[in-house]
Amino acid sequence: MTTTSQPVALVTGASKGLGRALARALTDQGWRLLVDARRTGSLATELPTAIVIAGDVTDPGHRAALAAAVERLGRLDLLVNNASDLGPSPLPPLARYPLDALRGVFETDVVAPLALVQALLPRLRAAGGTVLNVSSDAAVEAYPGWGGYGAAKAGLDQLSAVLAVEEPEVRVYAVDPGDMRTDMHQAAFPGEDISDRPEPETVVPALLRMLAARPASGRYRAADWATVSA
Repeated sequence: MTTTSQPVALVTGASKGLGRALARALTDQGWRLLVDARRTGSLATELPTAIVIAGDVTDPGHRAALAAAVERLGRLDLLVNNASDLGPSPLPPLARYPLDALRGVFETDVVAPLALVQALLPRLRAAGGTVLNVSSDAAVEAYPGWGGYGAAKAGLDQLSAVLAVEEPEVRVYAVDPGDMRTDMHQAAFPGEDISDRPEPETVVPALLRMLAARPASGRYRAADWATVSA
């Protein structure tokens, strides 16, 4: 094991969208990054100082590899559970929602984040670290077609709230980043023009302000931190 003096972050689903944008920003701020994605593509080139591990967060073997990488670094200050599964596209109503697909959404959006937390809690406790679970307004609003994804994100919100009570030495945030121009958002609206949505990079400064301020554990909207000074 080699203990680094840099703060260490693990960001899942970092090959595109918000995960990639946040990973880049943390690297620029001097963090040591461990990132994963099912398809890592050019991540190693884009983040040359990061440890890149390809895999699916629903795979126990992959999660074990991530935990082993954290152990080699000797610390973990931030876990960002960003990897998500939208579910079927176009979004089906609950009356016709394929149950196997729903199980897959919950495996990615609820079970895998908790499994990573369980594996990494000793390092997070030791660092007085932070868990940032990427949520959605679909967790608290009733949008037609969003029942599967929204229910999973609502589960992640509750998981975050209970974890915060059980682990007071660790900051635990469920964060709604707002609408963004991402592949997932496009899949939710197939064939529609979503160019009016902001790029994920525009959300990152708000997340960095929140992480720097270290407010009490809870559920937050990135928009609430858009103009807040750390």
